[in-house]
Amino acid sequence: MSGRGVGRRIGAVSAVVALGIGGTVTASATASAAPAPAQATVSVATTAQAADVDYATWQTDVKAVIDQALPYVEQRTAHTDGHKLAIVFDIDNTTLETDFHPWYELPTPALKPSLELAKYAHSRGVDVFFVTARPGIIESLTEWNLKTVGYPLDGLYVRDLPDLFDEVSAYKTSKRAAIEARGYTIIANVGNNGTDLVGGHAERTFKLPDYDGQLS
Repeated sequence: MSGRGVGRRIGAVSAVVALGIGGTVTASATASAAPAPAQATVSVATTAQAADVDYATWQTDVKAVIDQALPYVEQRTAHTDGHKLAIVFDIDNTTLETDFHPWYELPTPALKPSLELAKYAHSRGVDVFFVTARPGIIESLTEWNLKTVGYPLDGLYVRDLPDLFDEVSAYKTSKRAAIEARGYTIIANVGNNGTDLVGGHAERTFKLPDYDGQLS
């Protein structure tokens, strides 16, 4: 583990679905519940401040969000009407456990709940894309890492010229728009930072915890 200090706890958490209409639904909502409106965001509400992040609590918090995404994908893919569907993931601390493993320890392990979601979506006919702010110079390494730990990969967007100096949220929004321009409907966008999720071009956004920026 890195210097994140896995012996610390950040306190109790409760999973909530932020509907974007002023209401919330608890994590115990069943898969048979009606889908939330488009542009709803699923997130975890943390209830404590801490100087560091506990690994086990992080895993629990991530799973609470992914447990909402899985039934949504099941419902959303029940009737595709012939449309090409896509799901978009961020990479660092969204699909790979970047902050909890030293850079030289390759491959960086998969964040297991996200891996489960990616594999499940792919099994339902959804193409899996990754949009990351990582520079293009490590594109091949990033692709190798994702495939090695088991992710299906239908497309990878890295930050290269002319995108290298764009604001991150604008860059990521433009790449989702590019995926849509290829004829896809993006049914879900998964990330751990606001810059991964703002800007539209996704029916749902799933916000994994970053603990006020403590995770990259």
